[in-house]
Amino acid sequence: MLARLGLPLSLLLLAALASLILAMGVGSAQLSPAQIWQVLMGDNVQGQGDALARTMVIELRLPRALSAFAVGGLLAVAGALMQVLLRNPLADPYVLGLSGGASIGALAAMLGGLGGLAISGSAFGGALFSTFLVFGLAHGSGGWTPSRLLLTGVVVAAGWGAVITLMLAMSPAERLPGMLYWLMGDLSYARTPWPPLLLLLATCVVLVPLGRSLNVLARGPQQAAALGVAVRPLEWCIYIAASLLTAAAVTTAGSIGFVGLVVPHMLRLLLGNDQRLILPACALAGGTLLVLADTLARTMIAPEQLPVGVITALLGVPTFLFLLYRSR
Repeated sequence: MLARLGLPLSLLLLAALASLILAMGVGSAQLSPAQIWQVLMGDNVQGQGDALARTMVIELRLPRALSAFAVGGLLAVAGALMQVLLRNPLADPYVLGLSGGASIGALAAMLGGLGGLAISGSAFGGALFSTFLVFGLAHGSGGWTPSRLLLTGVVVAAGWGAVITLMLAMSPAERLPGMLYWLMGDLSYARTPWPPLLLLLATCVVLVPLGRSLNVLARGPQQAAALGVAVRPLEWCIYIAASLLTAAAVTTAGSIGFVGLVVPHMLRLLLGNDQRLILPACALAGGTLLVLADTLARTMIAPEQLPVGVITALLGVPTFLFLLYRSR
């Protein structure tokens, strides 16, 4: 079992390290792997060039790359959890409106002059409210179905988009550029990667032991209950975990779409559907994807920078349409 899990996770870990090295080396000034290693090992600074390299790596590129990795991992794990709960590969925090609810909570806190934990708490409250709203509206006389949940989530996400537009229209003009860039997914000001990284690690540590129960739940709640799984507490765990992960990602980098859709689906095609493997693999692959997307966003039209949400949307929209076509 350990060998079966270890090889793909080791390869994904190497890919993640390679993406971080690439992100630290690419930019307005190119740095070689040897220079990056020298900076990270804390060798004595010799000359102005080494001092500049240390500033670029330690103060600018490394925090941004780690933030991108954390956000990508959080969104991918949240997407994997929602797909288990809905038993639908089209489920995703962005598509189901969780990101929109978290964005509204965070924007409301910002406009109220709050900061720090208040913004994170407001984003979590918005994501959790959006989750309950989608599931409540989708619950008909015969319960909810995956297709009904998906359609409800798309409509709720559109409604959150309208509310966000209203909030922007009523915001002070001097705040609009930063808020718009943040809403499109912006890692330019992400300088504290450790809280989302620790949350990602803690989530994987807590959820991986529940992998067997998640595997059974993916086959249906009735079958899971018949096999002794406490379905309702497990579903509540998924609600809260997905909302918390989405809120942390939105607070760090704004609304970034389709990472939670593309990564879990591709990993299931390659690795199967064992959640004990899929969840940590999503953390590594989602982080790697967003690090590469952010590197591309800040170098494609340098010195100008694109929002990383543009790159993920260009990848995610064709994938979403392909999955929708296959599931007709």
